[in-house]
This record gives sequence, C-alpha cells and structure tokens, in this order.
Amino acid sequence: MSWFNFTGSDPSQPSHYTLAGETPPSCETPTEQMCALQATNSAGSPVITDALKNEIINSLQNQVNGPNVRLKLR
Repeated sequence: MSWFNFTGSDPSQPSHYTLAGETPPSCETPTEQMCALQATNSAGSPVITDALKNEIINSLQNQVNGPNVRLKLR
C-alpha cells in the first residue's frame, strides 16, 4: 500500500490526493484537517474503500489518526 497526500477539498474523492510513496508524510498545521491516507495505489490514485471512508470519517470526527489516516498535527 502507498501513502497519498490530501491536496483537495473532499477526502472521499481519489482525485483529491497526490501519491506520496511508501513512507507516511509529515503533517503540519492547520489542525484537525485531513493530511494523508494509506491505500492501494491504482494508477497514481488511492482506492478508497467503504472501510477506508469510515476510517476517514472516524478520524475527522474524533480528531485522531487511524491506521491508514493521518490528520495534520495539532
């Protein structure tokens, strides 16, 4: 699986991410916002499954990182 930087406005859209590589990217301020996710790479875009969408929602609502989701540092 690869890491992708969030570069758009909708965390559920694969086109709103840029391939970062195999290492989790560092996440700076502002806080409580999507930073990156880890997913299967499909031609440079993440495959966002229902389980991963749920993990994104949980991370954003509870302001915590998940196994495959990173928020910007607080």
